[in-house]
Amino acid sequence: MSITVEKTKFENVLFIKPSVFEDHRGMYVETFNTDDYKRNNININFVRDDVSTSAKNVLRGIHYDNKTWKLIHCMQGKIYFVVADMRKDSPQYLKWQSFILTSDNRHQVLVPPGFGNGHLVLSDYCIFHYKMSEYYDPDNEHGVKWDDPSLNIFWPVTNPILSEKDSSIDYL
Repeated sequence: MSITVEKTKFENVLFIKPSVFEDHRGMYVETFNTDDYKRNNININFVRDDVSTSAKNVLRGIHYDNKTWKLIHCMQGKIYFVVADMRKDSPQYLKWQSFILTSDNRHQVLVPPGFGNGHLVLSDYCIFHYKMSEYYDPDNEHGVKWDDPSLNIFWPVTNPILSEKDSSIDYL
């Protein structure tokens, strides 16, 4: 198995397409292989994996910190995934890019430190998986309101389902 790595509009945000093997029995995909990623100059030591499940129209994020690399993919369903540059010293500060991640395409997004990310569930149900390079540290976590006018992100929903935490984040 192998991966194809594509650059995005942001340096170090990468769009990754793993090889998928399908036959009459079903599908097989290797979602992470250290050697494969190193061959593509992705030398990150991931220390934890997290999984979340959500229903249609749930919007999670935008969350970030300045230390953690995240490797994101959708294990089941379909999500609208957004990455936003939150590095104040960056020429692309407050710019964003979206991706469609599904259990059919198995695409991944590598999100570097300093980039916020959020996702909206487009299918009836979603299983969202992310590998992270750091252990959770609530003192270094930051959030930006999903509809902050400074970011002006297009979300294909008018009334998303939000957590109390995501509802109470202030605008920039």
